[in-house]
Amino acid sequence: MKHLMLLSTFLQLAGVVGSAEKLPRLKFTVKDAVGFHFPDPETHTTLFLELGTGSLYVGGRGLLYVLQFTESDVKTTQIPVTVNEKAKKTCLSKLNVPQSECENFITVIHKVNSSLLICGTNAGAPKCWLLVNGTELNDSTDSGLQVVPADISPPFPSQRVVSLSAEGSLYSALSAAGSFNGSLRRTYSHRKLLKNEDKWLQYPQFAGSALVPGNEKHKEEAYFFFSELNKTASVDEEPHRARIGRVCMVDEGVVRNAPLDSWTTFLKARVMCGVPSKPQQFNQLREAYVLTGERGTAGLLYGIFSNAWNTTVVCVYSIDQVNQVFQTSKLKGYSNTLPAQRPGTCLFKNATNSLPWKILGVIRDHPEMEDLIYPLGQRPLDLPTTDRYTRTVASSAQGVNEEVYSVLYLGTDSGKVLKVLHSSEEAFIISQYRLFRDEAAVTAMAIDHSTGHLYVGTSLEVRRIPLADCGRYGDTCRGCVLSRDPYCGWDLTNQKCSPIPRGHNASDGDFLQNLDNSNASICGNAADLQPQRTSPREVILDSDSPILLPCPVRSHHAVYTWEKDNCIKSYTCPVTGESCVLSSTEELPMDPGVFRCSALEDGFREEIVSYRLVFNSAPLWAPSAALAALCTALGSALM
Repeated sequence: MKHLMLLSTFLQLAGVVGSAEKLPRLKFTVKDAVGFHFPDPETHTTLFLELGTGSLYVGGRGLLYVLQFTESDVKTTQIPVTVNEKAKKTCLSKLNVPQSECENFITVIHKVNSSLLICGTNAGAPKCWLLVNGTELNDSTDSGLQVVPADISPPFPSQRVVSLSAEGSLYSALSAAGSFNGSLRRTYSHRKLLKNEDKWLQYPQFAGSALVPGNEKHKEEAYFFFSELNKTASVDEEPHRARIGRVCMVDEGVVRNAPLDSWTTFLKARVMCGVPSKPQQFNQLREAYVLTGERGTAGLLYGIFSNAWNTTVVCVYSIDQVNQVFQTSKLKGYSNTLPAQRPGTCLFKNATNSLPWKILGVIRDHPEMEDLIYPLGQRPLDLPTTDRYTRTVASSAQGVNEEVYSVLYLGTDSGKVLKVLHSSEEAFIISQYRLFRDEAAVTAMAIDHSTGHLYVGTSLEVRRIPLADCGRYGDTCRGCVLSRDPYCGWDLTNQKCSPIPRGHNASDGDFLQNLDNSNASICGNAADLQPQRTSPREVILDSDSPILLPCPVRSHHAVYTWEKDNCIKSYTCPVTGESCVLSSTEELPMDPGVFRCSALEDGFREEIVSYRLVFNSAPLWAPSAALAALCTALGSALM
């Protein structure tokens, strides 16, 4: 007789830290995500997303990939960006430079005015081009704008650069490397090119940049996020400090004959990430993303921080509080009375070049704020620390209650993506995605709010998924509401989990949603819902066959149990990987009968799967006569 055997491979326990609510509620392996696989691994990439078009530009080694995404496919154009052979030869002759870096790695892609500017390392001699007609590259000097490629792109890809394009100008921040102390400049513009004073930065490693709108146009600011060395740190003290640096967009420097001048509005402040009552702080800022406020809500800064053991956490800051520090804090090390015109204030355009030397002297010698910037809640978000976070983006979504919620996406070093609902009360992990065929760290992310898509890249491929991925939450009201996804709600008209339409009016009452807690009572009283029984799958085994009964895990916030026949007591079912498994042992003998696995969540019990065990001969390790007694005894012992 052909035996039907159910075998399950035991997986490593998922990194469970604290309660189940700290885990992603749902975990998806996405095999149908639209994407592109690089012909060869790209160890260093940069992304530029043209919002609203589905066009993604990816810079690699000697290539610019132009990816045009549709709902089902990706149209790809590869544009060679060749390295200068003379520069490559010079690079290869240097003993302190790895030969693998003596190529042309694209490090910057930005639209400035209507032109797409592309800059690369060019084997240690940075160079910039303009993309023409979507297929041709011209030298950037043909644009008529002032440009110094070495101020925009680092000479080697291991040296990180962050950049920002605004009002026809490019702002570039180059991380320190070797004897180079780092820089923060306006680098490509019709306006005056500006730079930092050397003493303002202490070997910075930049993590991000953002344009922060002001109530008035002249008060717009550019923020740069970085970590720098603390030269006064003691032997047992963490040597890094996380910082926010800012300049006013209207800054025109001072009146001099030199073509390049210093900022007149640069300020910086220290950013704290940790629990105030504990000495352990996370001082290295690895990645930063600013979510601009909507409908009167404050903007938020999300930062990925790490400590000396490479543990990563996420801290969140109010942009209003950050601005308050820059506008009101004393200047560190400055004891005199501040001038009536506070140093660093954003003035009307062209007014900075007429500032008196007294004000300029203060900011030149004392650019740092005395007050520290602390995260919301005074601590990191309550997220798992087993994953190492590498990249982050965020978006806003309006719930059916007309409240605006933040959705945070976190990429990890194992290629996973976490989708997190962030509210003033908590961080709730909606889901975890596995998008890639081959496991690799997430190295790039971009989000398009207008089309509703997230782009995620590794060294091997780029994938796109919808922000409103409602179909994955199942076909019941409870499953949809318990997802707590701001993009999705239970559509009462069509009886399915659907995206909330733009501009939805809450008074219509045609969508059900509960984002503030895990409670699906709006779908009906759980006590009145009778769980449906599944049809048992018959399993025929020999007496000496191993028994492993897998129960697929849907929600990782549910409690899973096994029941046998009419036993009142239940057998617990610890989750291992994507299943919880019931196995036969001497302490847990299993006789013929029906075994049912169910999940309890939000007061509702749902049967997931059932099996009918049939043996060819005697049962394993226990006589049939003892079955009733064992059922009760085992149930009591395992509860």
